[in-house]
Amino acid sequence: MTDVRAAAALVVAHPDDEALWLSSAIAAAGRIILCFGDLHDRPKTSSARRATVAALPLDGVVNLELPESGVKYAVDWARPQLTATGIAITDALVRARYESNYARLLTALRAALAGVAVVYTHNPWGEYGNAEHIQVHRAVTALQDELGYTIWFSNYIGRDSWRLARGLSTQVQWHERRTVAPDRSTARDLMGLYKRHGAWTWNATHRWPRHETLYGVSPHGSYEPRYSLAGEWVLDVAGLRWWPPPLRPARRRLTPGTQASAGVRA
Repeated sequence: MTDVRAAAALVVAHPDDEALWLSSAIAAAGRIILCFGDLHDRPKTSSARRATVAALPLDGVVNLELPESGVKYAVDWARPQLTATGIAITDALVRARYESNYARLLTALRAALAGVAVVYTHNPWGEYGNAEHIQVHRAVTALQDELGYTIWFSNYIGRDSWRLARGLSTQVQWHERRTVAPDRSTARDLMGLYKRHGAWTWNATHRWPRHETLYGVSPHGSYEPRYSLAGEWVLDVAGLRWWPPPLRPARRRLTPGTQASAGVRA
């Protein structure tokens, strides 16, 4: 009898991303792969993160522990340009670390995802606009045809990533859409654990929506009909918080835009 959970993996850039963006997939995943460990030049927070990962009450955790590249603000979100290794980085030293991490990600994920049929991971624009989220998505996508899995990502978005997502909306092709409920109980428990260890990296008053949308992308050569993301509803993270009051409603319609460098497979 096939173990369905063993055939699914959840791949996120950082510890706490699994709780924020893919809690609905935690129960379905036999492997939860955390890509990045120590933060660049932040030893205290890095130590807190290591302690939290060691205490995670989740089955099948695989911690790749790659050092973060320290991207921070080294992305021009007004003119985002996707690259083969993720997104264009404006600082030369950061870019070198970022590109080196991509090669290491490919090697580590090729082994970690062997035998997996389904992979849940970050969306192509990195949710709210996180360069390492985008890099993980690119690495998972780069290995898809080789390893033969279906990729699923969610519909969270932010102010910085809006322009990039609009540019990608007509290019990203999905074959199946699911409306699911985040596992808010598990997500809140995980948030509490990260907070207790001083390793929670997101808004302390974040609230999970009642529903989120997952999009499935099958490998090339499959026969499922394909659809674009243009016109789909996305969840704006600015509207997903208890305090301060949201700047806008959480649900937004993704309208097409121009993204000249989105030609690399999204």
